[in-house]
Amino acid sequence: MKKFPFKLFVLFILGLALLACDKNEDEDPSTGECCPNDQLPILNEIDQRNFKMGFTTWPYNDQLGGQDTTYAFLRAHGDIYAEHIDDKIPWSAWIDSTALPQEFVNNIQGRKGRRINGNELLVSVSLFNNLRTDLAEDYNGSTPAYDSLNQPNLIDAYFKHLDYIITELQPDQMVLALEVNEILRNNPGLWPEYLKMINEIRPLIKNKYPNLPLSESVTLHNLANASSTELQEVSHYINSNHDFASVSLHPHLGGLNDLTSYRQALQTLNANITLPIAVVETSALAEDLIVPNLSINIPADEQFQKALLEELLLNAHREHYQFIIWWCHRDYDSLWQTFPPSVKDLGQLWRDTGLLDEDGNERSGFAVWEEILSR
Repeated sequence: MKKFPFKLFVLFILGLALLACDKNEDEDPSTGECCPNDQLPILNEIDQRNFKMGFTTWPYNDQLGGQDTTYAFLRAHGDIYAEHIDDKIPWSAWIDSTALPQEFVNNIQGRKGRRINGNELLVSVSLFNNLRTDLAEDYNGSTPAYDSLNQPNLIDAYFKHLDYIITELQPDQMVLALEVNEILRNNPGLWPEYLKMINEIRPLIKNKYPNLPLSESVTLHNLANASSTELQEVSHYINSNHDFASVSLHPHLGGLNDLTSYRQALQTLNANITLPIAVVETSALAEDLIVPNLSINIPADEQFQKALLEELLLNAHREHYQFIIWWCHRDYDSLWQTFPPSVKDLGQLWRDTGLLDEDGNERSGFAVWEEILSR
C-alpha cells in the first residue's frame, strides 16, 4: 500500500461561503434553513436505504496495526469498500514478460490477504500519473515510450495489468481507469488516443469477466465547472460505454465550498448521466484547510462536512445511486507526518476529511452515516 498520496490538482479556489447555523442546530440541506438535530429531513426521508455505503482502505498511520484497524472499521461500518490503486504500473514487466517488481506484488497480495468477506469490493485502478497528464510511471520512475497510447504493446500491457489485479482481488465492480476526464482537460491531445486505447481494452476485460460491471471515473468537482462542450462530450462518453457511471467528488478541489455550489454540482450530474451512478471516492473538509505554500485558505468545520454528507446521501436515495465510497474514514495526521517535505503540502488536502478525527473521535457526520447505514 502506498504511504502517501500524490494526487496533484490545479486548484482554483474562488469565493468562499460557508454554512451559518448555531452549534446546536444543523442546516436543512433541502431548504438551506436551520433546523433542530432531531428534525433533519434526511432522517425522515430515507426510511429504507437503497444504496451501499463504504470507505476506501486508506489508513490513518503507517503502522501495520493502522492497516488492520482500518480494515476492521470498514467491515463494521459499511457494506462495500474500495481498493484504490493509484500508483505506479510495472510497464516493462508487462511489456517484456519479465518478473513483476516485488513492491507491486506485495501491494496486491497485501490487499488480497485482507479481503473483507461479506462486503462488496470496488477496485479502482489508475492508468495515468498523479497529475493526470500522461501515463503512470513504472517502478523505476520511467514512463514507457510511445507514439500513440493505442499502440499494441501498451494495450496488451494495461490489459495484463488489469487482468492480474482482477484475478487476484476478485472485485464486484471495477473502475478501469481513474478520473479520465482530467486528460481531456490537462492534455487534450491524448484524449482521442485514450478513447481508442480503452475501447480496445474494455471488450477484452468484458469477454474474460462477463459478469463484472465496468466503468471509468470522472471528476465531478471539475466537470461541474466545465464548458458545455466538455460536459456534453464527457457525459456522452460515460453514458455510452459503461455499465455504471463512476464519480470522484472532492468539493474543495473544485471550489465547491458552500452547500449551494455542492448541490448544483450534484444536479449537473443527475441531469446529464443516464446510467446508474456510483460515487467511487468522495470527501469533505471537517477543519479549516490552510496551506500557505499553495495559497489555500478554506474555512470548514464538522457541521459543514455533515451538511455535505447529508446532501450526498439524499441524492443517493432520491436518484437511486448504486453506492457511495467515502475517501478516508479517519484523519491521517499521523500518516501525514511521515510524508516527504516535497508532498507534505499536497498531502494535507485530504488530511482532515475523515468522519473520525485524528484521535479516533467521532465527528457529527459519523452519527448520520451510522444511522443511514442501519436503514
